[in-house]
Amino acid sequence: MYILIDGKETASVIKQEIADEVQEIKTRGGKIPHLAAILVGNNPSSQTYVGNKVKDCEEVGYRSTIIRFEDKISEATLLDKINELNTDDDIDGFIVQLPLPAQISENRVFEAIDPSKDADGFHPANIGRMVIGLPGFLPATPYGIIELINRYHIDTSGRNCVVIGRSNIVGRPISILLSRKGMDATVTVVHSRTKNLADIVREAEIIIAALGSPFFVKADMVKEGAVVFDVGTTRINAPDSKTGWKLAGDVDFVNVAPKCSFITPVPGGVGPMTRVSLLKNTLLAAKNRSGL
Repeated sequence: MYILIDGKETASVIKQEIADEVQEIKTRGGKIPHLAAILVGNNPSSQTYVGNKVKDCEEVGYRSTIIRFEDKISEATLLDKINELNTDDDIDGFIVQLPLPAQISENRVFEAIDPSKDADGFHPANIGRMVIGLPGFLPATPYGIIELINRYHIDTSGRNCVVIGRSNIVGRPISILLSRKGMDATVTVVHSRTKNLADIVREAEIIIAALGSPFFVKADMVKEGAVVFDVGTTRINAPDSKTGWKLAGDVDFVNVAPKCSFITPVPGGVGPMTRVSLLKNTLLAAKNRSGL
């Protein structure tokens, strides 16, 4: 019987830990952490996600700000706003919600963010620090996965881990984090051009599915006793639901779960941990800026 990795419950525990620390800061008369989010356009998923981040901030006692722009905004205007936040002493950390419109370069946006306020952990300076094992802000989703591994006491040392997907936001950074000293996994990254992909995944003791393709990982691709982290969150039609849609993961959960030792659900698995990782990065940023 598999153990369900409950990201929602774990995130709740971490939020309480953060709230306790914020209360201590208040008691000492220190500055309350302030997280800002830039939201471009009207993508429903992005709006929901940013709204949830505001709720998270309220729960832990942070201040929060949302800055909204129409999707026709120019890259120059967005970069000006980023620079404004970089120099605003009241803002400890901020994010630019993805995806962005086609006229805006994500890489230029990432590079424009002050690395010391990079709550998403996407700036090249923070990625570089992660690669060589220096302290810094970790990309939020990989950070959340590592927290789940640690809190569920999942052994990664020497184990064969396969990451499906090579994005700069999830696939590449989680492969690096899992292979670092202390985690010590043996990591393979597979992607759309990988030959015999299913055969490689079938040998994995730990699977990280992060490709954004609903139900891609089937039961015949998973070995008995595997640990599975499903990062996928794709909206699919669900006529019988109240909203007309539901979130689907990259893993065929119903058929894969019985073969696993541990598995995350969608929703309620990795997603809440991504959001709580933003809170952790913001707290670290606030403490760094206060010299704590």
